[in-house]
Amino acid sequence: MSASAKTSSSSVSTGNIHIDPTGFVKLGSQLPGLAKTLSQAIDKLGLPLSAAQQRTLLLYLDQLLLWNKAYNLTAITDPEEALIKHVIDCLAIITHLPAGSLLDIGTGAGLPAVIIAICQPERQCTALDSNQKKIRFIKQISSELGLTNMQPIASRIEAHEASYDVVTSRAFASLIDFVNVAQPRLAEGGYLCAMKGKAPSEEELQALEHNWQIKTIPLKVPYLHDSRHLIELSYKDV
Repeated sequence: MSASAKTSSSSVSTGNIHIDPTGFVKLGSQLPGLAKTLSQAIDKLGLPLSAAQQRTLLLYLDQLLLWNKAYNLTAITDPEEALIKHVIDCLAIITHLPAGSLLDIGTGAGLPAVIIAICQPERQCTALDSNQKKIRFIKQISSELGLTNMQPIASRIEAHEASYDVVTSRAFASLIDFVNVAQPRLAEGGYLCAMKGKAPSEEELQALEHNWQIKTIPLKVPYLHDSRHLIELSYKDV
């Protein structure tokens, strides 16, 4: 980012952040309002994000919507809805994530992997998806945004062999299915973190609790009225 861009986006007070419009294509006249919504959400979530990081999040949103038709990235085309349901939804898990290297399974357009990489540049993030087009988008956007801590990989999880401290996903309808495919990729002492709408069912908990310590974290996502939970699982020594 140029020095002028950094200077023009230096005001970080809630609801008063100014974003340099240079480089934005799709957000257009909505950019100031979206920047205000994002800044207020970040404040509500207690995230220590700089003006530069907030601008990068909005640039990601802009590129997501710009390339959506070409890469089939999301069914959501309204910028404000996409900001809330994609970007802010992923921001809500940041403070709850354990430390360490991270693998995001079925990442799609890079959610939550790209959002985590922007917010936590010290963390190595791997975005995994079998869809080549979506991984090409993540490679392109990671390069444009300067995300040196992001590694996009086009592969099925069964063919991927590295291990990670944290494995995330928002792509699985079944918690049990997520655990079954993610567990082999988990480093010793690591954590599985599933982004879910509703809390796990009793049946799911009973199927998993013999081998796993399970923590259900209710999430309050600013401007989103739907139920959201982060399910954290760590392997028991049994």
